[in-house]
Amino acid sequence: MATRDALKLAEEAGVDLVKIAPTAKPPVCKIVDYGKFKYEQTRKEKEARKKQKVIEIKEIRLSPNIDTNDLNTKVNAARKFITKGDRVKVTLRFRGREMTHMNNSKHILDDFAQALSDIAVMEKAPKVEGRSMTMFLAEKR
Repeated sequence: MATRDALKLAEEAGVDLVKIAPTAKPPVCKIVDYGKFKYEQTRKEKEARKKQKVIEIKEIRLSPNIDTNDLNTKVNAARKFITKGDRVKVTLRFRGREMTHMNNSKHILDDFAQALSDIAVMEKAPKVEGRSMTMFLAEKR
């Protein structure tokens, strides 16, 4: 329909001609009350925001000379975060002379991921960044 004809129809009805999809070829327009249209649009956006879940990243820090019981405690904390739906960033921090034995400590992160393999999947493999080694775990889908 021609723009002039659509405007004429809208004027006769006493409402507005609103562009719904201006980028489409040809542009899509609707004959509606603009105030009511904006109100409905904002209500839909508000409802959509209500339903979405914000995923947080929780961090768990470890050291290379961690004991098994301490590691199990950290695993349980990570398990709690993952079941809530959050992502977990596991950081293995090296201090001083521990830096020379970085490659020997990768097994700690592997054990951590293995302990959580029933509910979590490794999103990013262990990677050395400066004085720390990090990996990301996320909930299995």
